[in-house]
Amino acid sequence: MKFPLLILLAAPVLAQQGLSLRDAVRLALRENPAIAATGAAVKASDARVEQAHSGALPKVNYSENFARSNNPVFVFSSLLTQHQFGMENFNIGPLNRPDSLNNFQSVVSVDQPLYDAGQTRNAVKMAQIGRDATGEERRRVQMQLIAGASRAYWGALLAAESLKTAEQAVKSAEADLERAQSVRAAGMATDVDVLSIRVHLAAVNEQRIQRAAQLDVARAALNDVLGAPLDTGHDLTSRLTPLNLPDLQLAALEKEASASRPEARGSRLAEDLARTQSAAARSALLPQVGFHAAFEADRQRFINRGGANWLASIGLKWNLFNGNADKARIEESAQNLERAGADQRRVDSAVRLEVRRAWADLTAAQQRIAVAQAAVAEAEESLRITQNRYGAGMTNVTDLLRNETAVLESRTRYLAAVHDQRVAAAMLELAAGRLTADSEVLN
Repeated sequence: MKFPLLILLAAPVLAQQGLSLRDAVRLALRENPAIAATGAAVKASDARVEQAHSGALPKVNYSENFARSNNPVFVFSSLLTQHQFGMENFNIGPLNRPDSLNNFQSVVSVDQPLYDAGQTRNAVKMAQIGRDATGEERRRVQMQLIAGASRAYWGALLAAESLKTAEQAVKSAEADLERAQSVRAAGMATDVDVLSIRVHLAAVNEQRIQRAAQLDVARAALNDVLGAPLDTGHDLTSRLTPLNLPDLQLAALEKEASASRPEARGSRLAEDLARTQSAAARSALLPQVGFHAAFEADRQRFINRGGANWLASIGLKWNLFNGNADKARIEESAQNLERAGADQRRVDSAVRLEVRRAWADLTAAQQRIAVAQAAVAEAEESLRITQNRYGAGMTNVTDLLRNETAVLESRTRYLAAVHDQRVAAAMLELAAGRLTADSEVLN
């Protein structure tokens, strides 16, 4: 009876466990359905490689047939294969009009390719390229998921901090309202000041309501990435603070992206696949040699009155002409190879462009942080001075409300700049092809 009580006491503690950004990323990599899908795709590609290897192995088949007929040829040949043919079967009457005969036939056959003009080798290579491409696709999905989890996490934190900022603005406006009422009671202000502040208070209350709704949506979006129920509650322990980054060299990032991005590697694999397909199309013009063996048992009854025979042969098959289909396939594979080369150049340029865009976004976000941080300090100091002056009757309500609005906007811009820097840092890692669950940008 003690265990249920312990579980009940521990439940609130477990429910309050914090979730850092790195924890969120690892949870997403474990629970998101996209990971399960790519895992199944990788296993399927492994099976295709094994299937391609089977082309070099012997094929063994077993068949069982039953036939009954009075066809003279069927009866004559069946008696021979059953080892039941006798002198009486040469009589003209029974030979032309034989009685019906049963034949139970069992056949075991073996076919072994001796030379297939490289078709199995090409099939294995294409399957291996496909497996590598699937691995790159899995890596791309993982990186996209890490970036998505990071974006959703920082989005939820931004929504939470924005809500706090709006709540602070509401408290400040309520204090201004009390201050204005005191100033009016002292005869140093009119009802206009009080009404103006009440309008401002209604506006910031509206922003608080909107940001509360945005926080609910942001938390649901985070749960969606994590593969959790949308209503799951999390205590987000990472803080929305600027990230200290080393100096990043754009040229080095572009070079790394060109070599490491899954899309870039995938385009090179696609070119290798097209080249292998071209070789496979040309190999269809070469001869193929195979070995065939069979063991056959024919019986009048299922278990007796029968005989057995065997066959072994080596055959050559050479496609000399098939209506120009092979020529067309060779031309098709050549054009596919040319297209794959063009796609590789296009992907390389697109990858480098993404790196430049992410690098520019990160650089701009870092510069915005410095500007916004200074603006917040200046706006807060200006509001403090204005509030004191308004309380002393030395300034009007317009200046007070303008400074209140400036503080709210500067705090919002600062939070947005920090959010954008955090997201841009992850996007730059993603663009460079090096974003993992252990990346420093997730600290």
